[in-house]
Amino acid sequence: MIDALVIGASGGIGDAMVAEMTARSGTVTALSRTQDGLDVTDPASVDRVLGALEGPFQTIFVSVGILAPEGHTPEKQIAALDPAAMARVFAVNTVGVAHVLSHLPRLLPKTGRSVTGVLTARVGSIGDNGIGGWYSYRASKAALNQIVHGLSIEIGRTHRDAILAALHPGTVATPFTEGYDPKHGKVTPAEAAANLCDVMERLTQAQSGGFYDYAGREIPW
Repeated sequence: MIDALVIGASGGIGDAMVAEMTARSGTVTALSRTQDGLDVTDPASVDRVLGALEGPFQTIFVSVGILAPEGHTPEKQIAALDPAAMARVFAVNTVGVAHVLSHLPRLLPKTGRSVTGVLTARVGSIGDNGIGGWYSYRASKAALNQIVHGLSIEIGRTHRDAILAALHPGTVATPFTEGYDPKHGKVTPAEAAANLCDVMERLTQAQSGGFYDYAGREIPW
């Protein structure tokens, strides 16, 4: 049996990850704002909820993020940038997730393989950005990718078998993507969860710190 932890389990992808991991014969601990009062923008909340965990967990998935604050949409032009809204996006997607990840060293086994997947997005890739726009969301995910990469190096010094990766799920049909209809279509949360679990199971220690899509393909920074 694999002990797994899903943080952000009330969202579409997070909920599907709990179901998929459970189906793969795992024992899953699910944390969310709805059920556990986990507010990643409140340091006391993060420390209270995550501090109550004992672990260790062989598999951890962090599924936390917003596209834009309520009443706002991703910016199509820089003139639309609202500093307060941008700060909120960073508070959730970058600072909040970084604080969650600060608990990682205590929650992972010191020896033996473990894998932590952090939900990010292809639009956080600077090298893959060919159309511009979405300034706040793109920048918050690019910053998160840097945190994941840096933490993988730190974790590797004390947890030599640990794998930490930034993962892009594809475009998933959830309330998060309502109103956004890409040409390549969307996948269901269940399909995305199965794909992400497959990727996490295949990742090697040499790939720790990387940025991968739902098929395990590396994405440029």
